[in-house]
Amino acid sequence: MTQSKTPPPLDNARKVRVFIWVLLAVVVAVGVIWYTVFTLNKPAPSEPTPAAEARVVREDSHRLTSPAVEKAQLVEFLDFECEACLAAQPVVEELKKEFGDRVTFVHRYFPLPAHRNSATAALAVEAAAQQGKYEQMSAKLFETQPQWGEKTESQAPLFRTFAGELGLDLGAYDAAVADDKTKERIKKDIADGTGLGVKGTPTFFLNGEMLTLDTKEQFRQLVAEAAK
Repeated sequence: MTQSKTPPPLDNARKVRVFIWVLLAVVVAVGVIWYTVFTLNKPAPSEPTPAAEARVVREDSHRLTSPAVEKAQLVEFLDFECEACLAAQPVVEELKKEFGDRVTFVHRYFPLPAHRNSATAALAVEAAAQQGKYEQMSAKLFETQPQWGEKTESQAPLFRTFAGELGLDLGAYDAAVADDKTKERIKKDIADGTGLGVKGTPTFFLNGEMLTLDTKEQFRQLVAEAAK
């Protein structure tokens, strides 16, 4: 009867080589797994509107004035959580009262990623706009910005409360907030703004040209000249 022989023990050098090969095999296997998981779950990159196709104003943009004879268009890309936008609102209101019979004032959404609730605010305003209350909701959010701005938790319940205070149909409001078409409407403004070179808010375009503003007086003078 033949007895099986026990293989001789591995020498130290051979043990090291075997350990290295096993380790490399584990590393490669883990790498393949993580690459596969990352590739399958990586979100598709957002595509800004190419500059050649970006539009300062579109047919469905929110127009705040409707002059019988339009002399100029003043378009504002804004963020409802932006303190600079809040500070600019009284100036824009003054210009609107003075030149609104000759200049079309237009709002476009441009919520900044750094603001936790800016996109949620834009969604609330667009949902209100679908019930004819764009200006009322946008004014309400600017008026209450110190109350909800810079908060880390979602302010969607508060915005829904505002919708009720404005007399909106809350069932229709909720449906609009949840509707992907509402979100796409906002994304379209963001894509246009990005394609046009908007990097912060508020950014103004007067007759299609981006303004660089230093003072309130300069702002008024530019609008007055365009309104002649």
